[in-house]
Amino acid sequence: MTGGIVANETANTFPKLLERNAHIRGKRVAIREKDFGIWQSWNWSEVAKEVRSLACGLQVIGVNRGDKVMVCGDNRPDLYWSLTAVQALGGVPVPVYQDSVADEMQYIYEHAEATFAIVENQEQVDKVLGIKDKIPSLKGIVYTDTRGLRHYNHPSLYDFAVVQEEGRKYDAANPNFYKEKISSGAGEDICIMLYTSGTTGRPKGVMLSFDNMIITSANCSELEGLSDQDDILAYLPMAWIGDNIFSFAQSYVSGYCVNCPESSETVLEDLREVGPSYFFAPPRIFENILTTAMIRIEDSAAIKRKMFHFFMNVAKRVGLDVLDSKPVSLGDRLLYWLGDILVYAPLKNVLGLSKIQLAYTGGVAIGPDIFIFYRSLGINLKQIYASTEAAVFITIQRDGEVRPETSGKPALGVELKIAEDGEVMFRSPGVFQAYFKNAEATHSTKTDDGWVHTGDAGFIDGDDDLRIIDRSNDVGKINNGAMFAPNFIENKLKFFPHIREAVTFGDGRDNVAAFINIDQESVANWAERRNLAFSGYTDLAGQDLVYDLIQECVESVNKDLAGDENLKSSQIKRFLILHKELDADDGELTRTRKVRRSVVVERYGELIEALYSGKTSCEVEAEVTFEDGRKDNIRANLKIREAIINGGTQAIAADTAYGGK
Repeated sequence: MTGGIVANETANTFPKLLERNAHIRGKRVAIREKDFGIWQSWNWSEVAKEVRSLACGLQVIGVNRGDKVMVCGDNRPDLYWSLTAVQALGGVPVPVYQDSVADEMQYIYEHAEATFAIVENQEQVDKVLGIKDKIPSLKGIVYTDTRGLRHYNHPSLYDFAVVQEEGRKYDAANPNFYKEKISSGAGEDICIMLYTSGTTGRPKGVMLSFDNMIITSANCSELEGLSDQDDILAYLPMAWIGDNIFSFAQSYVSGYCVNCPESSETVLEDLREVGPSYFFAPPRIFENILTTAMIRIEDSAAIKRKMFHFFMNVAKRVGLDVLDSKPVSLGDRLLYWLGDILVYAPLKNVLGLSKIQLAYTGGVAIGPDIFIFYRSLGINLKQIYASTEAAVFITIQRDGEVRPETSGKPALGVELKIAEDGEVMFRSPGVFQAYFKNAEATHSTKTDDGWVHTGDAGFIDGDDDLRIIDRSNDVGKINNGAMFAPNFIENKLKFFPHIREAVTFGDGRDNVAAFINIDQESVANWAERRNLAFSGYTDLAGQDLVYDLIQECVESVNKDLAGDENLKSSQIKRFLILHKELDADDGELTRTRKVRRSVVVERYGELIEALYSGKTSCEVEAEVTFEDGRKDNIRANLKIREAIINGGTQAIAADTAYGGK
């Protein structure tokens, strides 16, 4: 085909890989999008044409080699095409979180020295226009959705469709331009810049090369046997490294189909329709899916609830062995088979997970109970240890060797070592090139011989699997000398569908205390079944019966911790339920929903001290930011509860292990 690459040419950039896919699997569907309830599809040949016309159009409006082009919006085919089109011109796409507030967006635009932006809709256009005067390098904004923008006459605005049409004209007049441009690209070129979540400070721009992304993607695809027969749902933020690997890089390498949901509100519905074979979700998503399932179970008839809990106990006992093809008694195998017919298969179908052949979770540690829940259903869920600076893959659990407490063995091409202070370090083909305009941070993170400091504490066990303890900076000690690993405890709390977020304290203290965010949907459903009236989150969170409910969850975790010699001192003595949800817009969470501990400690220091005093309540006032940018203050008198501390060895009761009551 015109502009294609010959079969023996090294496909070492994404534009070259696209041409290869158009040549060898041109009629196979590459990407789909649900719009107004209807799925629309583009095959690889059609995608190649869309990207080619867009790249030529971007050349017309002034995008040049080395330009940083911001990309912002929901998961849309035209935004994924934008990544490749910018790369074809030698530019560097810089995806931005679509829910970023103006200050966050301005910092990234300024720091990246953005020259152009390709955004989805009027909301994103308005955000960029609001900061444009402060971004002298920004020349133009391309928008893909014209709704609401008909009367916008700003000279720097460009309609995506018009840019493509101009590109087709340019291509016709310059037929060799596109081929020459993509031929000049090389594997060592920077292909994308992704900003870190900024857990401990300002986000850093991580520069990744085509080699970083393509080799890492190919190694994982080879290890797991991914092919163009697979499907994935693209619903995670495009600004996150995970989406760039799973919904972009691996698709180009393996040729599988990427499915874009209609909106963030319809993800679970679209997941059921697509039935992907390959799926990635951070722990929060798996927690949300579990919460949704448990709400439905609790709303069902008593006989269905009893049947569910009975067969889930069967699954908990033998499901992992069945999945790993290990010996199981005939009686248990028959029970599991019956459970699959009555419970597991219908549940997986409702959740959209029936066709899953491979699922990953990572980003932060997942609670062991949540992990076991999904695997016991027969879902091949595996943990990976990942990093933006690694182009995702550092370790991957191997089939038949999956244990909830480990992160698996090094991915293909990855080397691991544990530093003297216990920090995990790695070296791999995915190691980032540098932090943009931050030589000091680059030098402190990456050694001269390519080893990367992860900032995580861990060790390699007797089976050569990596075990992550916690973030190095977060691991501490209780005053009795026992280790305090906050993330581990928090993940156990978040297993319960009634708990959305938890923050624990204990370093340098005599005991452990906790902040709890209730899951409003789950607890509201629970309250409505009991005719408990409430006016909103703050009112619901302060109810005595809700405190009783959360106390049961906390004390169940304490029973479990009591059975671990290393963690029995980490049982939670006192807790409170926060009056508001921790929010990224308020700076308390990152855009990937990681807790910014330093912000929480600074903002709620008075509440922390109250937990370690004899107080049974504490007055609090806090500022909240609404979606439209308005701010308001919330005042509340928060109760503080004591939880039972266990001295002996006990496990979580079976009826609460899956959120049942």
